[in-house]
Order: sequence, then C-alpha cells, then structure tokens
Amino acid sequence: MGVEPAYETIGATYGATRNEDPRIARRIRKALGDAESVVNIGAGTDAYEPADLDVIAVEPSPTMIAQRPSESAPVRQGVAEALPLRDGEVDAALATLTTHHWRDLPRALREIRRVARRRAVIFTCDPAFHDFWLFRDYFPSFLTQARTRLPSLRAYEQLGALKVIAVPIPRDCRDGFAAAYWARPAAYLNAVCRANISGFHFIPRAELRAGLRRLEADLDGGAWHMKHALAGRDSLDCGYRLVVAELPGLPG
Repeated sequence: MGVEPAYETIGATYGATRNEDPRIARRIRKALGDAESVVNIGAGTDAYEPADLDVIAVEPSPTMIAQRPSESAPVRQGVAEALPLRDGEVDAALATLTTHHWRDLPRALREIRRVARRRAVIFTCDPAFHDFWLFRDYFPSFLTQARTRLPSLRAYEQLGALKVIAVPIPRDCRDGFAAAYWARPAAYLNAVCRANISGFHFIPRAELRAGLRRLEADLDGGAWHMKHALAGRDSLDCGYRLVVAELPGLPG
C-alpha cells in the first residue's frame, strides 16, 4: 500500500497544470450537501477542498504534500486503505480522480464507511465510456488502462445506494486531467501537460510516439478539426462522473 511510482514522478510538476476548476468544484460542493467536515482522500496539492468545511487531507505522497499551500487544510500522511482517522470522525469522505491509484478498493471503501458518518463523494471516470477522441483515435492503451485500473461504477455499491451524476468537462477546464484538453488538442503535444496525466505514463513508448505524430499531423493538416467539429461547444461528456453514496453509518 505504498505510493504508486508513477505518481511520485508526475507529482514534481503537478502544480503547473493541475489546478482546481471552479465549475467542477461547485458540483463537488453541492454533492457534499449538509456535511460540515470532510476527509479528502488522495488530497494532492489541495484542489477541491471546500473552504467552508472543516477538511482533513490524507495524502500518501511526500512530493504532493510538499506542494500544498501553507494556508491549506491540515494533512495527514496515509493511504486510503488505512485512513489515519478515528471511527466516525468526519461527516463525509471525498475522493477526486484518485481511486485508480488505490491498491485495494474494497478495503478503502470499508475505511470510508468507518470514518465518515453521512456520505461519500467520489469524482472519477467511468471505464465503460469509450467515446473520447483522444483515447479512441490516438492512444487506445488509455481504454485498456480504463478496464484494468479504473474501478467500475458498480464497484462503489459497497458503500451503499449510489447516485451517479454526469460531469461535463468545460472547454477551458483549468484542471489538466486526461480529458481536460478535449477542445485544445495541441496541449497533448506538450510534454508538461502529459507529464501530469498519470495515464500517459502507462502507454507503451512506441504507441505514444506514433499517437503524438498522428495527432500533430492531423492538427497541422486540418483533419482533426474536420473530423471532430467541436467549435461552439462549451462542454463535453468525456465519461467523468460524481458517485454519491449516503452511508449507513456505524453499527450501534
């Protein structure tokens, strides 16, 4: 249950491209509802931690912890599978784009039920969603990864009854995760942008080089714009979802 090696690598430049997007943040805050305290699991550099709640951040990576602003919530080093919190210590648990890094999902979900009294909110990507152009046309290994690294949405049913909410990605999304640049495809040619997207670290080198060459050629020649015709769209469904579970609470 240590830190995933790729995450220690990408963490060094995380702040350059991975910043909280306010529109996604508003959706997350709404999903947290009437919670007054929350544990942010896999907290990283403090994105999506609501300023109006009492937040405890839990993060395994020293590299990420070192980049948290001095005014951010207190952080405890630890992993999802062994949360450094007391039973029922917080109202809610939050996890944003992190569950694919967890080593033992069932154990981590049991930990969420142990420490959170009311609900869990998980921002993730549905591995059954296959219709994003970057994965489909240029880097098919992303789809292979989705099936092996991303938990299915049904896996979260261990938490209890679920509500699944689609989260369309804004065309100018400020958080540079995998699909954030759907309307700015040239960003994927930027090594810094790719470095802060963990999925790129698992693509075979030959496929990565070939996909980048093909994307660059399609952009230069106009083929990408003709094929996708995304001009005028403010947001796009790229498979990202909020999974919200009302927790049954600790047994009496």
